Formats: sequence, structure tokens, C-alpha cells
Amino acid sequence: MDADRLALWLTLVRVPGLGTRGRRALLEQLGTIEAVFAASRVGLASAFEAATGEAPRPEAIDTLLAGPDASRVGPDLAWLAEPDRCLVTWTDPDYPPLLREIADAPVALYVRGERAALAEPQLAIVGSRNASLVGQQNAAAFARALARAGLTITSGLAMGVDAAAHRGALEAGGRTVAVAGHGLDLVYPARHRELAEAIARRGALVSEFPIGTPPHAGNFPVRNRIISGLATGVLVVEAALRSGSLITARLAAEQGREVFALPGSIHSPLARGCHALIRQGAKLVEDAGHVLEELGALLPSVPSVSSRSTHEASNLDDDARRLLRLLSHDPLSIDALIEHSGLTPDIVSSILLTLELRGLVTAGPGATYQRAAPLTQSD
Repeated sequence: MDADRLALWLTLVRVPGLGTRGRRALLEQLGTIEAVFAASRVGLASAFEAATGEAPRPEAIDTLLAGPDASRVGPDLAWLAEPDRCLVTWTDPDYPPLLREIADAPVALYVRGERAALAEPQLAIVGSRNASLVGQQNAAAFARALARAGLTITSGLAMGVDAAAHRGALEAGGRTVAVAGHGLDLVYPARHRELAEAIARRGALVSEFPIGTPPHAGNFPVRNRIISGLATGVLVVEAALRSGSLITARLAAEQGREVFALPGSIHSPLARGCHALIRQGAKLVEDAGHVLEELGALLPSVPSVSSRSTHEASNLDDDARRLLRLLSHDPLSIDALIEHSGLTPDIVSSILLTLELRGLVTAGPGATYQRAAPLTQSD
């Protein structure tokens, strides 16, 4: 995109008082970004009113008539001049097709990393920022399994479930997309800077917010529609009853996306949001295979997790298969495995190392282990 046209898009994104739907309305009524900035005051007002039924704010029309202002779009242009950064706009052929379907899709996205990742089949994984260790392990395990099956994992780079989902996808060698609630010149939370760098190398960081936008609390519920809008479905892992993750789930349902929820203990406050979603019609899932079964018709190119797990376990000896059958997605101590398997400690330790190297189990704190792949008939 040439610099003049890019400046027009950046100006449109920064127009005050226009709103996401107002920007879309002008583009749809007038046809091109150039036509928007070439229109008269009357033409802009008429186009806006025809699409929204409301009169535009005078300051919005004044900004459009004034055209690009170097002092306003300069930070954006400087950021975009760096490698692996781009602006994906509403009229680009590779604008994410699923996101284009939602009513309040942004007219432009700032992207750092691989813009092609935005158009790939995606599954959003969201949940509590204060997730339990088990919740984080579950998020990572689902992300690993689904990434290995070919899905790009989308989340919000927050603490807890979001970070675990991103890391799980990266550990599996898959791709992941992080949708930010601020300008991409920042990383929030700051402790996720290294994770953000890894995501940019193996996926994409995305934001609708211009460069320099701070992480205001109100931005995060707004960005949630993009997390759900990019994805074919949303999986909620641990959420309290008043959780931002439930906003994402509600938006996903309104957008016609599949909503999945992982059940938890009836005694845990972090399970109540998921249980409420299940009562409202969300699909209860216990392993990644359940997710892919539901998405199969939408994603025929994504292979079955069950078939992958069967293949990975097919060459195990009898002792290893016995140990694998004892493990679930909940942590189990090595002492319990020794007791229930009847195998010696040395043999159990050796088998667990083999299973971990093959990606079938993960180690947790306190010498515990759990499955990293869904249970299958052949196990």
C-alpha cells in the first residue's frame, strides 16, 4: 500500500466520534477510502445518515474534510515502517473472512507477525486471569492438541488461561494469534514481552487500536468481539460468573460461533461461569476430540485428534499403555502411578520420560503427571 493511501486509512481509524459502524457505513456507502476523503460535508453526512439513521458528529466530519495530519498518523507510520508490521484494511482481499461477517468488524487491523495467520482456521481459548494451576494446564493441553490438529489458537495475551493457551500452541509447533486491547507499541502485561515476541514469530499480534493507545480497562471488553470474530469457536476454561470470558462467549454466540466450556469442580468459583454457559447451551467438552467433532463440518481439512493420538500411542509397549490408561487430564502423583500400575519406580520413571518426550503426557509440580492428549479407544 502506498504511503498516501495508508495515511488515509490511518486517519479514518483515528477519526473521533465516528465509531466502528460509522467508519464501515462511510466505506460501504461511498465505496473506497479515497472516495470517503474526497466527499463533501453534505456527501459525508448523507452517507452516514443513510447507513446509520443518525447524524454524524460535526468534529468527525471536520477531521475527514481536513484529511491526513502528519502529527496524528506519524506514530502509526513510524511503527508500520518496521519489519513484519502491516495494516490489514477492510478492502484488502485477505481481510479475515470470518471477522468480516460480524456486525461491528473493525475497518483496519494493526498486525505484527504473519498476516496470513488471521485467515487460518482458528479456535479461541479464553478464561480467568487468576486461573488455577490445573486450569492453566488444561488450557495449555487443549491448545497443544488443537494446534497439532491444524488449528491456530487465538486468545488475548492476558495472565492465566490466555497465556497458557498461547504457550501450549507454541510448544506444539503451531500458530497462535493474540488480540490486544491497546496499541501494539506496548505489551500488556509487561511480563509477557517474551511471549509476545514468540507469538509475533509464530503467528500474529493484532489490534484495532492505533499506536500509542494505552491499555485502558474499557478496551478489553471491546477487543473481545475480535477474539471471537476471528475464530470458528470459543472454548472457555475456568471463568467466574462475572468474567470477561463470559462476554467473549456471549459475543461468540451472537456471531453464530460454536461455544464450548470445560466443566470443573462444583466447589470452585472459577467453574461457575463455565457451568452457567453449559446450562445456557454451550457444549461441554472433556478433550480436544470433542471440539473437533463439533467443528468437523466447518473445518473438513483439520484432521481428527483421535486419529493422531491413536497413531502416537500405537507403538507403545504393554507397560507404557497400562501407565497411559491410568492417566487423565487431572494431575496424578508418581507414587499413585507406581501403586496402581504394579510397576517398579525405575520402570515408571523411564516410561513417563518416554511418554513426555512423545508429547503424550506433561509433568506438573510435586512429581505429578497428566495426559496431554485425549483418551481414545485404542489406549
